[in-house]
Amino acid sequence: MKSIVSVLMTLFLMFPFLPVTYAAEKAPAKKQPISYQIPSSVRNIAKQNTYPNSTQDLPLLQPSELTKKLINSSNVKIENPDLIRMLNESSINSTPFALGYRAIIYLGQWPLNYESSETAPNWEYQKINTNYFDNRGGDVPYQIKYVQETQKIVRGGLTAKIPNAEDVKKMMLLKAMEKTKLPLAFETIIGAGTKNDHIYNIPANRLGYLYAYAPAVNEKGKVTYGEVYLMLKGNKKFIVIKNVTSQGIGAWIPVQDHVSFGFVVSERPR
Repeated sequence: MKSIVSVLMTLFLMFPFLPVTYAAEKAPAKKQPISYQIPSSVRNIAKQNTYPNSTQDLPLLQPSELTKKLINSSNVKIENPDLIRMLNESSINSTPFALGYRAIIYLGQWPLNYESSETAPNWEYQKINTNYFDNRGGDVPYQIKYVQETQKIVRGGLTAKIPNAEDVKKMMLLKAMEKTKLPLAFETIIGAGTKNDHIYNIPANRLGYLYAYAPAVNEKGKVTYGEVYLMLKGNKKFIVIKNVTSQGIGAWIPVQDHVSFGFVVSERPR
């Protein structure tokens, strides 16, 4: 035993600086945060827009005291504004003589909540206009500005068919507006004759193209469905969710009253 120890000590003294390697798991790459800052190429045309878009206002509906208790009793998170509104409009009277009373009320299948996984802006979602000038015969630069030639309707929507689509769209819109702080709506209109004062210079002997795009946000996530039951047992009231399912879903949501510009100068027609 002493001989083994002495051999190990000798080896240690002979190779004191041998590197020691450890098997370590690679740290997961950090996901880069998405910037929702509006780039300089995008301009707000709300005041110049000849078509007044109505503001998409979807405030978070405040649940009543009874609704709060029912939501808190649920085994699945409930965020659907329409379901909360229905619960707010309900009234359940308690009675001291309800001993032994029991009732089960089926409220239907509902999309209960939406969980956002990705929210990414596309500042050139849809081309809406092209202003053009041929300055190939000119001796000095020509100044061009954006003028919307025809009215343009820009629509978003869900990327797949899904039950209770309107309820899901409301929840997705709320989450996307909360994350981006942008004025979002599933439909926005840019009126004919809408202008912007920013000047773009077309050099002499060149053609100039000023492209206008409607931006939008691509929202992706997961919606959870379930069958909602209101349970009354004596003086107790609570919600039970059965047959819970989840489904992935995406949507394109246009940014209201904003236009992204791209200016191109060319020697030849494009």
